[in-house]
Amino acid sequence: MPVTLDQVLTLGLMAGILALFIWGRWRYDLVAFTALVAAIFLGLVPGPSAFSGFGHPAVVTVALVLVLSRGLQHAGVVDLVTQYAVPHTRWPTVLVGALCLVGAVLSAFMNNVGALALLMPVAIRVSRRAGISPALVLMPLSFATMLGGTMTLIGTPPNIVIAGARGDALGEPFGMFAFAQVGVPVAVAGVAFLALIGWRLVPSGRRGQRTAEDLFDVAPYVVEVLVPPGSRASDMSIAAFEERADDVEVVALERDDRRWPQPASWVHIRSGDTLLLRGTAAEIEPLVAKLDLSLTGGKATVDHLREDDLGLIEAVLLPGSRMAGRSAQGLRLRDRHGVSLLAVARAGTPMHAHLGTMVLAAGDVVLLQGNRARVGDAMSALGLAPLADRAVRLGSRPSAFMAATLFLAAIAATATGWVAPTTALATATAGYLLLGIIDPRSAYEAIDWPVIVLLGALIPIGTAVETTGAAQLVSRGVVAVVGSDPTVIIITLLVLAMFLSDVMNNAATALVMAPIAINMATAIGVSADPLLLAVAIGASCSFLTPIGHQNNTLILGPGGYRFGDYWRVGLPLEIVVGVTAVPILVGML
Repeated sequence: MPVTLDQVLTLGLMAGILALFIWGRWRYDLVAFTALVAAIFLGLVPGPSAFSGFGHPAVVTVALVLVLSRGLQHAGVVDLVTQYAVPHTRWPTVLVGALCLVGAVLSAFMNNVGALALLMPVAIRVSRRAGISPALVLMPLSFATMLGGTMTLIGTPPNIVIAGARGDALGEPFGMFAFAQVGVPVAVAGVAFLALIGWRLVPSGRRGQRTAEDLFDVAPYVVEVLVPPGSRASDMSIAAFEERADDVEVVALERDDRRWPQPASWVHIRSGDTLLLRGTAAEIEPLVAKLDLSLTGGKATVDHLREDDLGLIEAVLLPGSRMAGRSAQGLRLRDRHGVSLLAVARAGTPMHAHLGTMVLAAGDVVLLQGNRARVGDAMSALGLAPLADRAVRLGSRPSAFMAATLFLAAIAATATGWVAPTTALATATAGYLLLGIIDPRSAYEAIDWPVIVLLGALIPIGTAVETTGAAQLVSRGVVAVVGSDPTVIIITLLVLAMFLSDVMNNAATALVMAPIAINMATAIGVSADPLLLAVAIGASCSFLTPIGHQNNTLILGPGGYRFGDYWRVGLPLEIVVGVTAVPILVGML
């Protein structure tokens, strides 16, 4: 069969997409949307149906699952589960096993990142209580939440994508628990490995990871200064004062036995005021001399920075956080959100110098000072996850009960085939909104819009891969190289999906590989189901790098990990997954 121009253009476009994903310099949603526009102009995707992907059931399902996950968080359902399911023990094996089991079960029914973000404060608290480093717990927990997503349709976006691809090609998508036949054994084997062996493979250098109290010793960096009569700082606004220094921030102002934390930029300094300044000695000392200030000799401790209405919050930047890629000065944290940035740690290393201008990244751990009444809203708006016990009020028991009931009813309706998944999940979402379990603003904020754009843009391109015959062309090429043995084909698809998901978005991996898996099944004359499930499992096993999955990025700072730490635990885990999954998949042929 001769190769057509459309096939060449389609494969060239896919190669470009993959290259840009792996390169990682451009956001994946921007790459996908630009590729869709290119496909329209190349004639590969018809203009009238170019944006039909945004209404595809897979895209709608992903969005609904994210909203329901946030609703379960708001209602306190997860907190109730962890309260009774995580034991107080000093045995690392028991502790890691219990946390991983809870994480796997939760992530089977809610967003992986949400499950991990909720369990991290619990994991850090119980690990410190047990006298072990959080680094021994966080990586196994991250991997377990990814494994848990393989068990159900809604556990992870790749499963939703694969189910949709099966529905488009074969007329019927995978059901709610169709993934369980391979996902449950894989999750059980993975959790057992992590509990018995995995945590022991964390490099020894991370086992002595310092606690937050040591990591964020702010005493050398927050000092008291007095504004004496005749000081040049007298009658100067806070904004003008801070402009005189490269990277010094006024954390608090004391006047007449009263303290104002995070004074607004328009507030004017008076003689006799005491200022609490955050900065290094090299930054503060010249400022003191320049403005005729007087050092009091007072240095801040963590307790010194706390007041009845003031709190110190240790948090981590979530992937997609508004703080990622920006500096504290550019965000105007104090004026806009009522918080001050006191310290930053990256990969377990304190970063005190030039905090105001330092560009933050996902996974950084930050120490914020702010009013207790506002800090929750600030963290939500900035995209932060708390690392200490949350001071956020849990939902009431009736709210938690109602949230769990609606969610379980949607799962049951889908599993029995009574209604389509999108209908059941949409009904539950409407119930959450009407009952006030989640408000509209939080619902919109819960949706990972870059993933929605990625899926909506790539689905029409995936259709083009199929309709132009490009998928069939690639499938024949792969069969020519590896042979037509179904076992070898399954192993090839599983390993290739694992590799791609370590360097690019896992939903994109599923979208790219699903049509190829279906055509390979046709080429060798076997059922497409085991091949599609191999892709789904492989796409969820992003264990080798901190960039392959948002969970891995999220634990990078709190665990103090290095880039090369992940494969030490992840590679043996991927082998365990392969050894468990392949016999099951082959038995389904």
